[in-house]
Amino acid sequence: MSTTAVPLTPIFVRLKLSLMKNGLKGSSKRKAAWITSLVFALVVGFFITLGLALLHGNAHAGTVVVLLAALLALGWAFMPLFFPTGDETLDPSRLVMLPLRPRPLVRALLASSLIGIGPLFTLCLAVGSVVAVARGAAGAVAAVVAAPLLLLGCVTLARAVATANVRLLTSRKGRDLAVLSGLLIAVGGQLVNFGSQRLFQEGGLETLEPAEAVVRWLPPATAVGMVDSASEGSYGVAAAQLALTLAALALLLRFWERSLTKLMVTPDGSTLTAAKPEKERGNAGGGLWALLPDNRTGAAMQRTLRYVVRDPKTKSAWVTALAIGAIVPVFNALQGTGSVYLACFGAGMLGIQMYNQFGQDTSAFWMVAQTISNRQDAYVELSARACALALVTVPYTVLVTAVTAALVGNWRGFPPALGLALALLGSMLCTGALASARYPYSIPTEGAFKNVAPGQAGLAWMGIFGGMAASAVICAPMIVLTVYLHGADRGSLAWILLPLGMAWGTLTAWAGLRLAAPTVARKLPEILVAVSKG
Repeated sequence: MSTTAVPLTPIFVRLKLSLMKNGLKGSSKRKAAWITSLVFALVVGFFITLGLALLHGNAHAGTVVVLLAALLALGWAFMPLFFPTGDETLDPSRLVMLPLRPRPLVRALLASSLIGIGPLFTLCLAVGSVVAVARGAAGAVAAVVAAPLLLLGCVTLARAVATANVRLLTSRKGRDLAVLSGLLIAVGGQLVNFGSQRLFQEGGLETLEPAEAVVRWLPPATAVGMVDSASEGSYGVAAAQLALTLAALALLLRFWERSLTKLMVTPDGSTLTAAKPEKERGNAGGGLWALLPDNRTGAAMQRTLRYVVRDPKTKSAWVTALAIGAIVPVFNALQGTGSVYLACFGAGMLGIQMYNQFGQDTSAFWMVAQTISNRQDAYVELSARACALALVTVPYTVLVTAVTAALVGNWRGFPPALGLALALLGSMLCTGALASARYPYSIPTEGAFKNVAPGQAGLAWMGIFGGMAASAVICAPMIVLTVYLHGADRGSLAWILLPLGMAWGTLTAWAGLRLAAPTVARKLPEILVAVSKG
């Protein structure tokens, strides 16, 4: 009795279309988001393609499109690591129980991967890129081959990376990567802004030609380089670039197949019974934790710092604040437009982390609430959280201020800038404690980009922006004194702003904690209800 093998590719294509169709039936919001994304991708893709086509005949067209192809491939390679939930078919481990062979499965998955908004947008850019550099009959023939090769190379690269890291994508670390994707976009935007400014200051696109000469030999950018070479009559070079593109595509497919085979036959660690008995846990207070006070304050500080390390939402907020707080002053200094006082931006970014302190506890706040019986207990709890934040923020502020002063060459401005930054930090600890007591809100545990529970957005905006405005008012005496010393040509006395800023920041933080403690002790049930809605 013989059995006829059923071709997988049409089945997977229909499956992908069914997933897209059924995904639009569940929610009107999802349908609107998908249609908006499609229209946005088509409009942006059209204008980018038109812009690239208008580069036809420009002397630097080859440089632009080759580097664009490399950036496109880089984005396809890393996007699955930061947005693993964007495509339900990125996890081939769902097919483990089916009797499928790796090679037909690779072909079927590749065909289904070519369906979607991302591949359509990539195809638009690929067409625009080859049109920009195609000249003559040879260039036109090479362009017809290069556009699909670039698309296939990008999609295959994304699939190979996703399959090799599928265990990571479905784990807690993968979810952390998704949460930190906003940081990647923010840092990338600053790097692009800085690079573009430096580029036009130092001679324009000509400065990129050495990099383009190397990148045109790196697949899949070699596909676009092949079109440029064929248009110039360098048929031998074009043939070599075509061969390199095809070889890289074959190697990627082979790597994808091997990763898929390993994934399909390797058992998941979560399904295995531990072969060894569980080792006894070490002392939770050992290591660096032993340096913290051996009392309630130390325990609360340790809990707060562990949230920063383990909770994805808290980790994302802290890492984003640390990165953006350093990027703004440092990049402005590198661009020649910086000031040592921009270091205050970093202190302000981290000061925001004091707001909604109880929201990160979610419903587990009931355990904290049971340990608070009076305003003194509430004060100790709040002060411990403020001390944990200051333990990171104060050294960070000193470091950012010093680096900024070194880059702008203004070491005389280091003491007053640091004093003003510390005063601002103390003011934000003050208002953050008050906002945490009066305007607590819940932080949903699900959803990488959803940081406020439905119906509580007003509380969040009121607490954060109201607190920031109040912080500026509280820090106003230090700001006025700074302006006066510089405006009255008394810069030699500006160093006194450092001890004054330290004292002012400490005083305001202490006052805010003292004022917030009675409210926390009195409103424990209300706070618990507010932070448990996620």
